[in-house]
Formats: sequence, structure tokens, C-alpha cells
Amino acid sequence: MKTISDLQPILSELPFLKGMKPEHLELMTGCAANVQFQPDEYLFKEGDESNAFYILRSGRVAIEIIAPGVEKIILQTCGEEETVGWSWLVGPHGWRYAGRAVTVTRAILFDGKCLRTKCEEDHDLGYELFKRVSLVIASRLESTRLQLLDLYVNR
Repeated sequence: MKTISDLQPILSELPFLKGMKPEHLELMTGCAANVQFQPDEYLFKEGDESNAFYILRSGRVAIEIIAPGVEKIILQTCGEEETVGWSWLVGPHGWRYAGRAVTVTRAILFDGKCLRTKCEEDHDLGYELFKRVSLVIASRLESTRLQLLDLYVNR
């Protein structure tokens, strides 16, 4: 089993965290843990409290929403080294979609409550994380826009 000190070199190489100051990376490592999900296991569900985000190390995760009259709509499928989750940073901290493992998925989980506390104590860390999470939000919005175009243009 990897210890927290083993995670820091791994985290420093991930695209989401690349270039982060060593002291910020150390703070984030204290909020990180390795996790694994089986196919069809949910990492999180729409409407639940959101206090985490994930950086995928292997596998795939479908980002889904439930719509009336439709079982589920897959907005995006994320894979290795992609970041999943932004609701932990934006109040009221509830998941706006669901994340379901498509394959066996290994990820690094970041505790959102832990990180929010560290961001309050170190606003430079908070700003750095907000810039990076904003890119995740923009990606999710673009995926949603493309799904809506597909839904309404191809009627």
C-alpha cells in the first residue's frame, strides 16, 4: 500500500497538478488517497453531497445525468490522467451529475473538505486550484453543449 509520501512524486507528474509549487503539492498530498472502483460502481451520484474530486490513474468514468423519459445521458467519458469532479469547490457542494466507472478504475481521491480548509488558510493554493478546476468546469460545459446540439439538431 502506498503511503502519503509515496503519492507526492506521482501527483507532481499528473497534468492537473503539473507545475504546482512544491509546498502546495505537499498540502494536497495530505488530502489524497488511492481508490479503486469496479465496472458500474458509482464514484458519486447526482444530488449527493460533494466533498471530493478524482484524478484517474487508469480506467474510464462516464459522466452522466438523468433526464425525464431517458434512462441516463452520458455527457462525457473520462480516462487516464483526467480530472473528475468540481462540485467540491463550488457551493453548495452537491454533485451536479453522476460518475460511474465503465471499467476497473484506479484513481487518486482528493478530500474536498480538507482542501477547502487548506485553501482558506493559503489563498494562493485556493487561487491555483480554482484556475485548474475552472478548466474542468469548462470541459464539462462544452460536453453538455455538444450533447444538447446533438439532441436538438438531429431531431
